[in-house]
Amino acid sequence: MSTLPIEKPRAVQTTAFAVLFSISFCHLLNDMMQSLLPAIYPQLKSDFHLNFTQVGLVTLAFQVTASLLQPVVGLYADRRPMPYSLPVGMVFTLAGLVLLAFVRNYPSLLLAASLIGMGSSVFHPESSRVARMAAGGRHGLAQSLFQVGGNIGSALGPISAAFIVLSFGQRSIAWFSLMALVAIGVLYTVGRWYARHGLAQLKHAARNAQAHPPLPRAVVSRSIAVLLLLIFSKYVYMASLQSYYTFYLIHHFHVSVRAAQVQLFVFLAAVAVGTVAGGAIGDRFGRKQVIWFSILGVLPFTLALPYVDLFWTGVVSVFIGLILASAFSAIVVYGQELVPGRVGMIAGMFFGFAFGVAGIGAAALGKLADATSIEFVYKVTAFLPAIGVLAGLLPNLKTHAHPIPDSAGSPMLLEEEG
Repeated sequence: MSTLPIEKPRAVQTTAFAVLFSISFCHLLNDMMQSLLPAIYPQLKSDFHLNFTQVGLVTLAFQVTASLLQPVVGLYADRRPMPYSLPVGMVFTLAGLVLLAFVRNYPSLLLAASLIGMGSSVFHPESSRVARMAAGGRHGLAQSLFQVGGNIGSALGPISAAFIVLSFGQRSIAWFSLMALVAIGVLYTVGRWYARHGLAQLKHAARNAQAHPPLPRAVVSRSIAVLLLLIFSKYVYMASLQSYYTFYLIHHFHVSVRAAQVQLFVFLAAVAVGTVAGGAIGDRFGRKQVIWFSILGVLPFTLALPYVDLFWTGVVSVFIGLILASAFSAIVVYGQELVPGRVGMIAGMFFGFAFGVAGIGAAALGKLADATSIEFVYKVTAFLPAIGVLAGLLPNLKTHAHPIPDSAGSPMLLEEEG
């Protein structure tokens, strides 16, 4: 048996949990602040006399700024790493929150949403890169830990809106800007780790990516297209729940705004649990299997949702959150393994596309709800997970033999001959 000689990795091969927990915590704060916006939609709709189309356009303003800029930020950082871009990006979120607290007209509301989206355009691709640097080869787990912070933050947003913003008014949103200041401090510390340790890992990852021939371009292009379609399926359906689930519960079951926001919290909490499980399972059994099950496996529950009573609506929403949430971390890591050395570009593309699709989907579904009913929206979107059958077109990414994990790029492989 012979082995191809390789240079011993200089990158640290242990998982840097302190860094992962730091960016996960900042993801929690970031997405908690962001989720305040959709959580107060019922209040904004009443205060500004908005229709569902205008509510959808607020989501679109947030999502499009994030969507358009994230791939650009990721691609630029692949070529010129920016260790301290994370705290700078959080400044945009801080500005958007302060404006949201004191906004008095619809154009200013759109501007506030756009500023928050700009913060996301920097935070998500660069944080995903840091998660891969700190992974120590456990890329699915690292992305899940990073992602679950955002899921928990998204779940806490509606609760915060229910018990703080609804009780003390729109200006109480300004208090949440303190979270942005905390995040800026933590992200500055992460930036120092990035500059001292992460840059060396990035250079090693680039050399390692060049040492292994890539998959044929046609296979990569087809696989990326399939992954984007799966993201489309997941995030349009998620947009229907995140933007309009409270309206559905209020209109269909005549519950209070606060009760509807609690139900939204339960769904988002299930999303958080599913995210962690998906990453760990993907590392153990393969990401393609997780992607396949997560998208297609949720179909029976989405089909049932529009036809069950209030109790079973809550139960079904939990299963939807648990199953559907496990996909995104697996999709991101799978894409990064398809295109080694382009960690930021892939993360930015997928996060950006997810944000853009969610924004366009929210606007389109709002228009559909105005033209028909909120119940009809869930009858139509119930079929979106059927797109998951396309996961069968993805290639099986397998290592030849003993993988030596590279914290910032693709696995380093020892090829064996019998």
